[in-house]
Amino acid sequence: MTFIPKPKIAHPSLPRNELGLTRREYEGALSTLCAGCGHDSITAAIIEACWGISMRPENLVKLSGIGCSSKTTAYFVSGGHGFNSVHGRMPSIAMGANAANRDLYYIGISGDGDSLSIGLGQFCHAIRRNVNMLYIIENNGVYGLTKGQFSASADIGTKAKKGEVNQQPPIDPVLLAMNLGAGFVARSFSGDKAQLVPLIQAGLKYPGFALIDVLSPCVTFNDHDGSTKSYAFTREHYEPVVEADFVPFKKEIATDYAAGEAVPVMLHDGSRVVLRKLAEDYDPTDELHAHDYVQQHIAKGEYLTGLLHCRPTQDTEFHALNRTPELPLNQLPFERLNPGSKQLGKLMARYR
Repeated sequence: MTFIPKPKIAHPSLPRNELGLTRREYEGALSTLCAGCGHDSITAAIIEACWGISMRPENLVKLSGIGCSSKTTAYFVSGGHGFNSVHGRMPSIAMGANAANRDLYYIGISGDGDSLSIGLGQFCHAIRRNVNMLYIIENNGVYGLTKGQFSASADIGTKAKKGEVNQQPPIDPVLLAMNLGAGFVARSFSGDKAQLVPLIQAGLKYPGFALIDVLSPCVTFNDHDGSTKSYAFTREHYEPVVEADFVPFKKEIATDYAAGEAVPVMLHDGSRVVLRKLAEDYDPTDELHAHDYVQQHIAKGEYLTGLLHCRPTQDTEFHALNRTPELPLNQLPFERLNPGSKQLGKLMARYR
């Protein structure tokens, strides 16, 4: 896959963070995603979040699997460390890297297919092991790279571009994560940068597994009548249907609404999704209430957005549970890494 580098030109008056870096120094290659894709809005939010907390680019590890979402890691923080794994296997790579060096920031970018279908087992065990990472699901309800088949997050009754109707119930990553005991669970919308940026920053700083499920509509395969996860804007002129492989230019949509309010996001064809932002008095530390609250609003056809659940203390954080050394493994002296033949003999005796 070829990535086009962005020209390294920056205005001298651009604002700088505590490290003296501009936002341009947190960018990556030019995106090859469809114009108007919600994933690019998420990329912009990640860039803003990393710049805002003055993260050193070389201290970031970005990991992904396979899918449109997994291309995202090429588009931010080019100075970070990147690894593109096979389909659905990103969490185990993240766990191994995290075990070797706890001093870095880890961002895993995945899609609803990569996480909730082929990678569901890996996703669940990353939560169970409480790997110290920020896990972002770019959720559009379809397989964009293979022409828009339903993913495991597609809602009942939603229509595919060719007219098929999904009859299977979706897997909700937010409810799944809370059922598995995740300590940080949030949901947002790709076009709500004001909400998404602080959620990403909080997730990066959280000591444990942090999940953000981002509704990120697909402009190519979800812009049709009956879709429930489309990315759209209020257009002034009618646009006729064109060949399936032609992707017309689409403008990115931004939404801004107050805490406690619900807002419909209109699609090209007039259908919509309804987002409801959590009220300011909502208590994310009440896990049982959070679970019930999410389900109540799903029944109303609403997607709750914001920090849905956060456990302040993390006694089961990956490094605490496994008593890993504070120094990264590549900095440990040989004497600590080599237990000696006597200790190795005792260890092997346990398996005889």
